[in-house]
Amino acid sequence: MDVVDAHCHIISEDVTGYPKAPIGGKQSEWAASRPVTAGGMVARMDETGIGQAVLVQATTNYGYDNSYVLDSARRWPERFVAVGTVDPLRPDAAVSLRAAVSEGGLSGVRLFTSGSTVPTQGEWFVAPETFPFWEQAEELGLPVCLQMRLGPATKQLVELLERFPGVKVLLDHIGYPDIAASPARAGAEVAELGVHPGLHLKLTHRNLERLQDAGDAAGDFLTPVVEAFGAGRIAWGSNCPAAEQSLPELVALAEGVLANLPEPARHEIFAGTARRLYPGLYRPRD
Repeated sequence: MDVVDAHCHIISEDVTGYPKAPIGGKQSEWAASRPVTAGGMVARMDETGIGQAVLVQATTNYGYDNSYVLDSARRWPERFVAVGTVDPLRPDAAVSLRAAVSEGGLSGVRLFTSGSTVPTQGEWFVAPETFPFWEQAEELGLPVCLQMRLGPATKQLVELLERFPGVKVLLDHIGYPDIAASPARAGAEVAELGVHPGLHLKLTHRNLERLQDAGDAAGDFLTPVVEAFGAGRIAWGSNCPAAEQSLPELVALAEGVLANLPEPARHEIFAGTARRLYPGLYRPRD
């Protein structure tokens, strides 16, 4: 099966060349206890049969310094593209974003709205100060991964999608819907957002574990979500090594939960969607 990992993280062993500078000043537990280098990620991908991957900036290790994901994507261009982190509140955010893409080689960016990586809490990602950033992302056709929790913040997400309908937003972990409480209710909540054509979903172990636990009821979530978005707007990501499972185990988890979907839908989720979002990914020969 053709597989693209749309969400993994890497940490260099070279702390001089790539110094730690976590946003908020706190390094994440996984970055300290089970880091994986770019070379190590290639080896894990080879072991698992994953062709390409999206390197997502480890902000709890490097902050806004995207050097390691960029250097790694340049070293293995046939395997990786780089998604970095920027500060959209800076007055020069739009100019910096264009330079990071055209000169630096970023294929996408990721924003955090809550948690240890955000020094200021609140749904600031739709504040007027960020509009130049979103306008530039829309103009560039650049995917923006958004880490946020659905619920009170959903209103701001909808505001963003309506104000910038051409922007490509990739909702990390599908916004952490509460599948455990009610797969059907969580599925309906997510499906309502499918009317926004720019919104895409990133399906990771954080959702898949809950769906596995739900057993037959997993379809109560998956069916309305896939119908509303189409598999072409859903991408699988491992979240390795933030996830505690091995990469083969994470792929097996996704394959098991998604086994009842038609083969074309599984192809989109495991590879097709990511390649459309990130055209820099190497496309295997037919």
